[in-house]
Amino acid sequence: MRSRSSGMWWGTAIEAPDPGALARFYSALLGWPIGHEEPGTAVVVVPGGSAYLVFQQAADYRPPVWPPADGHQRPMMHFDFQVGDLDSAVAEAVALGASPAAHQPQENVRVLLDPAGHPFCLCREADEAGS
Repeated sequence: MRSRSSGMWWGTAIEAPDPGALARFYSALLGWPIGHEEPGTAVVVVPGGSAYLVFQQAADYRPPVWPPADGHQRPMMHFDFQVGDLDSAVAEAVALGASPAAHQPQENVRVLLDPAGHPFCLCREADEAGS
């Protein structure tokens, strides 16, 4: 966009039944600080940049279903996070409140559900052989 200039922020907004709790989950998972919290909204800040994850209150929130299924709320987006050790990253996420999804489509990726039911992926860092 032509009206954007260097340093302007950008982000994505995610609906949740408890935005503060979901922001605290992602803050702990990623080691990124919560930059702002008020009733109905919480913001996680990407360090050193101008990107944000905004969590917003949704009174009629319905968690998405993974894998997508007809007649159910489909995931509209999801996060992918690259990790060096898949097993330890999954264990850490589960300890923070995530749960592994029943369907795991790839060997080098683990689909988890955050505390509000949004799917997110932990992706193993590619090794030197390119797998």
